[in-house]
Amino acid sequence: MAKILVIDDERSIRNTLKDILEFEKHQVTLAENGKLGLEAAQNNVFDLIFSDIKMPEMDGIELLTQLNEKEVDVPIIMISGHGNIETAVECIKKGAFDFIEKPIDLNRLLVTVRNALEKNTLVAESKTLKKKVAKRHQMIGTSAGIEKVRMMIERVAPTDARVLITGDNGTGKEVVARMLFEQSNRSEAPYVEVNCAAIPSELIESELFGHEKGSFTSAIKQRIGKFEQADGGTIFLDEIGDMSLSAQTKVLRVLQENELTRVGSDKSIKVNVRVLAATNKNLKKEIENGNFREDLFHRLNVIPIHVPTLEERKEDIPMLVTHFTELICTEQGIQPKNFEEAAIESLKNRPWPGNIRELRNMVERLIILGDASITVDDIEQFG
Repeated sequence: MAKILVIDDERSIRNTLKDILEFEKHQVTLAENGKLGLEAAQNNVFDLIFSDIKMPEMDGIELLTQLNEKEVDVPIIMISGHGNIETAVECIKKGAFDFIEKPIDLNRLLVTVRNALEKNTLVAESKTLKKKVAKRHQMIGTSAGIEKVRMMIERVAPTDARVLITGDNGTGKEVVARMLFEQSNRSEAPYVEVNCAAIPSELIESELFGHEKGSFTSAIKQRIGKFEQADGGTIFLDEIGDMSLSAQTKVLRVLQENELTRVGSDKSIKVNVRVLAATNKNLKKEIENGNFREDLFHRLNVIPIHVPTLEERKEDIPMLVTHFTELICTEQGIQPKNFEEAAIESLKNRPWPGNIRELRNMVERLIILGDASITVDDIEQFG
């Protein structure tokens, strides 16, 4: 059931809309002019607003302008009489969801209401999802090492500079990459992640650059590669130290010339992609061993960002535990739990070879298996 506000100076229109919408199980509030409608919209939460365009004192266009200025974020459907179509179109340009002509057609009305409410639902879901994603991609902590990384992100993110993120497994390199993207000028463009270590060497070129139909045995149709998918946006090459030398050569070409060639094609395709890369390997040693191209390293290593291990930032553990506890309890639908101070100290004194990822797994295990208050005994039993 949706809450709907109907604003119209004609009683017959108000009552007709009220009868139709209430029959559809919606809750309807009526206002006989624009001023009363504006007051109702500001003092109550509605899922949808109907407003006539021609009304005395405050017409629909002025009402729409006022609602936008006061940031009343509700779909607004304008009601227009014959000869008011140009005005109705102007309303759409000003942010109205749609308009309906008088006399009101029942089917048109119900379809428009359904579409507006579905849009409302999608917007709400999108906001919730963005909040969840934002919570997942936060850099928690105030240690000197983390503050340095945060400062680097703030400086580098608004540029198109390539960044090479280094650090041990589980330190949060992918979080750094995501923050660089979200704070960049390309944040509304595509963000494509590629785990180079998870793709077999014989498939990585097809994965990155795409292929043409029939270019090899299993190529039954054309494939658009990750670089093309990221055109105009950002590509994150995770664990780039595991990429084959052949693929490295092609990546180097993309960085040098901003163009690629699909497997099985001789046609060059221009791309505009910002490249972020990460590795847990010492690439200088990999270069010495002949496993990584030195020229590619220098192309990628424009801005180096090193993510410290958890061992180097143990003072951040209490904040990390609190963050993970809130996140996990929400995700799992578990009543909020807390860690006793002695338990936190116990966690600070443990070695963490798996870094942040290991700590998060530990916190999740303790929350699921422990009682409302997590103790040292819980850590010894379930850790």
